[in-house]
Amino acid sequence: MLITENTPEDWRSLQDEVGTILEECGFDVDVERTFETVRGEVEIDVYGEEVIDGRTLTIACECKHWTRRVPQAVVHSFRTVLGDLGINSGYVISSNGFQEGAFEACQNTNLELLTWQEFQTEFIQTWLEKYLTPTLHSELDPIQSYTEPLVPPWFMEVPDDEVDVLRDLRERYMPFGMLILTFMPYADFMREDGYPELPIRQHITDNIDMIPNQLLDAVGYREFMNHAIEYGSVAIEEFREVKRRNDV
Repeated sequence: MLITENTPEDWRSLQDEVGTILEECGFDVDVERTFETVRGEVEIDVYGEEVIDGRTLTIACECKHWTRRVPQAVVHSFRTVLGDLGINSGYVISSNGFQEGAFEACQNTNLELLTWQEFQTEFIQTWLEKYLTPTLHSELDPIQSYTEPLVPPWFMEVPDDEVDVLRDLRERYMPFGMLILTFMPYADFMREDGYPELPIRQHITDNIDMIPNQLLDAVGYREFMNHAIEYGSVAIEEFREVKRRNDV
C-alpha cells in the first residue's frame, strides 16, 4: 500500500515528500532545521512535532538519496544527534537501501531504517485517517446526498422536465458515490477490514464502466484522492447547476 506513486528524483524532493507526508499526518514540520547541540550545530533534514494528549512527541528524519547503500557510520552519527536532542523517534530514509552493518547499529534504539516505500507503509494508516478521509469528506460530501436513496428535498421542487435530468445524473454518478462512501468518516462500519486496497479495479465487478480508469487503476492513495476530487467536483457542479437554473 502506497501513499503516493511518486518516486523522489533527488535528495531535496525526498526531503520535501517526507515532510509533506508527516505534515498531512498531523505533525508540525520543518525541513532542514538547524539545532544547537553540545557538539555544535546540526541540521535535521525533516523535523516534526506532534501533540498528543498535551504531550509533545518529536520525530527526526535523515533522507539519503544515494546511488549506494547507506553505511553504518551514518547510522552511528544520527543516533548521536537523536540522543543529544532528546528526539523521541528517528528515521533514516534511503532511496537505495542500507548496508548490513547499518541495521546492527540501530538495534534496541529509537531509530529505524526505511526505504521510501517502507516509510510510506509506516505512516499510511495515520495518513489515511488524518488526511485522505477528511479531505474527501470536505470536498465530496455533497455527492453522497445527491446519489443516496433518500434524495434531497429540492429534487422534488424542480419542473418535470428536470426530473429526468436529475435521474440521469444520479444513475451516472451513483457507482462513484458508492465508491467514495467507503472512504468517508461516517462509513467506519464498511472498513472493518481496513481501507480498500488499490488498485480499486480488483474489488469492483458491477458498473465498472461507469467509474473513470484513473480511479480504477491508481496504485497510490494520493493519486486516487486527486482523481476522485477532480471527477467528483465536476459531478457536484452538474447537480448544482440544475438547482441554480431552477432557483430551488
